[in-house]
Amino acid sequence: MCTTSEPLEITGIELAHILRTPRDQFASGGCVLLDCRPFLAFSRTHISESRNVNWNSMLRRRSKSSVVCLEWLVADKDLLGRLCRGDFSPVVVLDESSLSMAELKGESLASMLLNALQADVQSSSAQICFLKGGFEGFHEEYPEVCFNSPGLLGHSPPMMDPEPSVTGRKTPLYDQEGPVELLPFLFLGSAVHSSRRETLTAAGITAVLNVSSSSPNLYEEDLKYMRLTVEDSLAADIAARFPEAIAFIDSVKESGGRVLVHCQAGISRSATICLAYLIHARRVRLDEAFDFVKQRRQVISPNLAFMGQLLQFETDVLCH
Repeated sequence: MCTTSEPLEITGIELAHILRTPRDQFASGGCVLLDCRPFLAFSRTHISESRNVNWNSMLRRRSKSSVVCLEWLVADKDLLGRLCRGDFSPVVVLDESSLSMAELKGESLASMLLNALQADVQSSSAQICFLKGGFEGFHEEYPEVCFNSPGLLGHSPPMMDPEPSVTGRKTPLYDQEGPVELLPFLFLGSAVHSSRRETLTAAGITAVLNVSSSSPNLYEEDLKYMRLTVEDSLAADIAARFPEAIAFIDSVKESGGRVLVHCQAGISRSATICLAYLIHARRVRLDEAFDFVKQRRQVISPNLAFMGQLLQFETDVLCH
């Protein structure tokens, strides 16, 4: 049985009331927010606990003669399953700033998502809603319930000057600070970062994906490790290791842990693995994923062969 009721338009005031209602007062699993804005915009700022629904241009071209199903739009399989079962109510769809459903173009992501939800949600009690004014209007009125990513509100942070060490040598830029958080469970850094126990503890790291040929796994009694021996060379086939790397990261995520991906400098090999994970898990184009990671860790620079392999991986993922 599919939903029969038409989507309901709600205001920012109504959404704020919904978000402030304790979850145990909902008959269902509570409210879920599906944000249709581009991945980078969502990454910079979004309503807390909302979920990004991405629609890349490759799939858009392939869908012109097809009915778009929910499976194409929601990459997270657990979320997809719960949506289809009708576990959530209300299901709130929002875009950047549309004032009503009437002004949505048929090819817009928000319009396609609303139609897919009506067709695929198998519960007549799940209320589908559209937020009038979108994220822009809601953020203006209720910034306190929105998340802002530090340092990503419009431009990249300035590069830091290398700091001198006690020996008088300069600390390489790639070893400064600590690992960067790409997703709540995924961090990217260097071998030096992976060697600092206090740094790992502070970030809540429970697992390490070591994409190097020489860096040791120092804390095997306390942390879960996977080593992928890959050389940073134009001859290396790093794409062959993508499936096991993605599976390892997903296993850490599903266990509630956090994983640090590192190589020697956190510039080429480990950055390539993280880019592949974002393409696979978030269904984003390589250029979007690259900009997203670059804004957080400016030193990344996968070698030319790795970039070529990522481009092929992008095609394999997004066209199938």
